[in-house]
This record gives sequence, C-alpha cells and structure tokens, in this order.
Amino acid sequence: MFIGAGWAGKAAATTVQFFGWGGSPQVNQYLQWVSEQTQARYDIKVNHVKLADTSDAVTRVLGEKAAGNSSRGSIDLLWINGENFAAMKQHNLLLSDWAEQLPNFALTRPDENPSMRMDFGIATDGQEAPWGKAALVFYFNQRLVSEPPASLAELLEFARQNPGRFTYPLPDDFLGISFLKYAALSLNAANRQLLYAPVTDPALATITGPLFTYLDKLHPLLWQQGEFFVRQASMLQQLFSDNEILLAFSFTAAEIPAAVSRFDLPQATRTYAMHDGSLSNVHFVAIPFNSARTDAAKTVANFLLSPEAQAYKQRVSVWGDETVLSMEALSKEQQQQFQTQSHPAALAPGAYQQLLAEPHASWAPALRDAWYARYGARL
Repeated sequence: MFIGAGWAGKAAATTVQFFGWGGSPQVNQYLQWVSEQTQARYDIKVNHVKLADTSDAVTRVLGEKAAGNSSRGSIDLLWINGENFAAMKQHNLLLSDWAEQLPNFALTRPDENPSMRMDFGIATDGQEAPWGKAALVFYFNQRLVSEPPASLAELLEFARQNPGRFTYPLPDDFLGISFLKYAALSLNAANRQLLYAPVTDPALATITGPLFTYLDKLHPLLWQQGEFFVRQASMLQQLFSDNEILLAFSFTAAEIPAAVSRFDLPQATRTYAMHDGSLSNVHFVAIPFNSARTDAAKTVANFLLSPEAQAYKQRVSVWGDETVLSMEALSKEQQQQFQTQSHPAALAPGAYQQLLAEPHASWAPALRDAWYARYGARL
C-alpha cells in the first residue's frame, strides 16, 4: 500500500506537481496548507502549478504522449473538469483503476452516491478521485433588491425592470458555460433527456431553439447592452461589488459569505437558489498516465479525501467547498469537524429546490460553439 510510514520513507522529499486552476486566492491558500500537511506527514511537497485554463494541461500531456514520454511526465496530479476529463479519457491520457483503491474513497459511500463515479455524464472508471461538490447559486444585495428572480422567466422580467444590471461571463469561462447549461436544462424540461446523451446535430438544434429565443430577448437588457461580456467569474463578482450589476451567481455557495467576510462583497449580500433548478456537479483530481510520481500523487489524493482536509476545505473562512464525504461514514468526532457557524450571507439549509446534474460532457463545447456562431466574440 502506498499509504504509510514504510512507503513515505522511500519517497522522502518528493515533490508532487499539482496542476490546477489558479484564479482563486482561497483555493491557492488551501493548497498551500495541503502542502504543509503532506510535508509534515509524508515528506511530500505539493507544488501548485497555477493554470488559467485546465485545457493547457490536457495539451501538455497530449504532447508528452506524442513525444513518447510514457514515464517522465511533468504533471503528477491534475484538478480537472468534466469536459477535459472526457478529452483525456478519450485519448488514454489518464492513469486507470487507482481512485477506488484510496483508503478514504470508501468514505464517499459511492454505491449510495453514484455522482462519485460520474463526471459530466461519463463514468470515471477509477481514473479520478472526487474532491468537492458544488451547485449554482445566485446572490443579491438586499438593500437594493427586495425580491430577486427565482426562475429564468423571472430573471428576464428582472432584466427588463433593471436594464444593464445583470450579465454572465463568456462561455469560455466555466461559470459562463454553466449559465448556458442551466438555461438549456431549465428551458427544455420536456427534452431534458437529450442533454444527458452525447450531443447530435438534431439534438443541438432542439435544445438551442428555446435557449437562443430566450437569450435573444435577454442580451439587449444586459450590462453593456449585451455587446460585451466579462471574461472571468472574478470579474462578475467585481461588477457586483461595484454595484454595476444587481444580481450575480457562483458555483460555490460558501464563496459568497467568505467574500463578505473579507469585505470583497457588501455586508447586505444574500445567497439563494433558483426554484427552477440548480446546476450541480462533483469536481475531481486525476493522475496522468505518465506521471513520474504516481505513489506520491495517490497519497496526496487520499489526503485530500481525509475528513480533516475535507472539513478544513469546507470552512467558509478557508474555501467553502462542500465535502464529498458521507457524514454517515464518519465517526461522531469526525462529523464534529464539519460543524461551522452560520453567516447572514450563507445559503439557507434546504435552499436547493431541484439539483440538475451536469449534461454529458459533449454538450459544453457544442453549446459554446453554437453561442459564438450566433453572437460572435463580444469581447
């Protein structure tokens, strides 16, 4: 087994190259804490290589495979999204059959929680270990908005009454494409099953019909009249903080009270979930097929799944990322680590009316391309 003093001694002073999105100071600081913990416990340092786009890591591993590099890869552990997982799995770029061997994987109770084995509608087949989960939430300033919209239909009416005070990021951004997927699911309730199968041209035409009809009405009412869109989710939060927009959204509910506590958002900010559904997913870490330090990478992945690391990650003051562990699988002492104080800006318990699973991974690029074909760059 790769976990334990015997193995750790053989892997002394190992550095795991962890590639992942680097756009969140909270995530970056959390991974620094992880490195401190794994160094103390296993003599393994975690070097967070910060990415602007995870697809850059996919391209790197693909290039290494083409060059015949099968055992000296530059990436040991990768924070990956479903779209990139699908691409890496298709090209056999990931280490197989390791995730469920992690001792802490059992704490997710995967047989009772099938989302621990599915990523954007694709079976993980032991190639990824779950790390956290999240769902789309919206937030508003209660001093400026008394009744925020609770559905897409109400959002359109809200935009009519408050022109220029809402927007969403470009679909190149994770949050931007998430908004499109949420809208596609909500506007196509009768044909929702199409989104959970690989995309086809007829299916895309069926789904984008109602979606584009809605967006055609919404765009002229957006910030900058829909002629320009922000590039990143962080810019959306900044627009809200500057009171340029009245309504914004995030894929991490606890990110909102954390931002309020840091005074990055107004004290009157409140978080809620749409009544017509909240897009939700689990995010994972993977090991490239040619990692030079697979045992060390597995040890780090197992620590990321430990109750201690998961509870620390879930703290609003740290990251606020929801745990993937099943509370029923933990001892009472371990469960107590997850008890956190409430915050006025936090999402209320039971706020999610309906959780919408992520569409099949093939839909993200299809919706993105269709959006650009219809609306252009809008930079």
